[in-house]
Amino acid sequence: MLHEGSCQNRRDAFETKHGSPIGERRSADVEMARVLHTKPVSMALDPSGSAIAHWKHDPLHDVVEPMSHHVIMAYNGFMQRMERRTGRSVARGTFRRGVLIIIPEGSTSRWDIPRPVDVIQLYLPHTVLKRVADEAATAKPIDLLERTAHPDPITSRLLLSAADVLESNDTLDTLFRHQLIELLTTRILAAHTGSPTTIHPAIGGLSSKVLAGALERLRSDSDADVSLAALASDAGLSRFHFCRAFKESTGLSPHGWLRQHRLEQAMNMLRDTDEAVVSIAVALGYSSQTAFAAAFRKQTGEAPSDWRRRVR
Repeated sequence: MLHEGSCQNRRDAFETKHGSPIGERRSADVEMARVLHTKPVSMALDPSGSAIAHWKHDPLHDVVEPMSHHVIMAYNGFMQRMERRTGRSVARGTFRRGVLIIIPEGSTSRWDIPRPVDVIQLYLPHTVLKRVADEAATAKPIDLLERTAHPDPITSRLLLSAADVLESNDTLDTLFRHQLIELLTTRILAAHTGSPTTIHPAIGGLSSKVLAGALERLRSDSDADVSLAALASDAGLSRFHFCRAFKESTGLSPHGWLRQHRLEQAMNMLRDTDEAVVSIAVALGYSSQTAFAAAFRKQTGEAPSDWRRRVR
């Protein structure tokens, strides 16, 4: 039988027994590197202290020590049984797509996973969880529940999308990550705390003035801040509510809109100029011609050079 309890109870019990102040806990990325004995396939850090990491690691038979982040993970590999021991409690479950594992900050447990693992992990500071809860005007406790192979296909799919959407374009990837972290945090508050929170999105879209300002910021070719925090601040909304209102107004998320805008810029440059594909990639912020070509093909089904020849 799966055992689930509140983060605060485990935190108090652990610190009473082991004397482990929050300031002495390892960050999640450091602890995961220690226990998994490898480096992540990729990891993207956020100014909020959050991060999304993709790990492929060998079988695990070890204790994960208390961390300074909540860790939420979605499995991307072959189905397998696993076991987690927390004190005298034993939780057994099946690792597969569509389930979540949650390790609340400050908890410790022993893990036994017999086969290699492919997993996407979200590292979430409690400050981010609290901010989103405050924006939702909830007075309920926000202690995160421990989850072991817990069915949640919605959150699992959202987290796994982090590995599929990133395009090696700093501006696009950062905005996507900001959106994803906000959405995941909102979902976790709604489904994985001791007192589930209902967050009611703002009704309606953005005013014409606010929308025009947001689009101007997103279109900027300068070093303007196009982070979700900046866009939401301009609109006077929380980040979650801004994303909902922006999509109501445009039919796209901020990331989706900017991605479409960059595609249109690329098409104009390919059709109307003789710029080399590599120069267009650099101008649009891609890390390489290969990354640009992959992103262009994903959206159009064609390589940039093939598209140029066809439309000219």
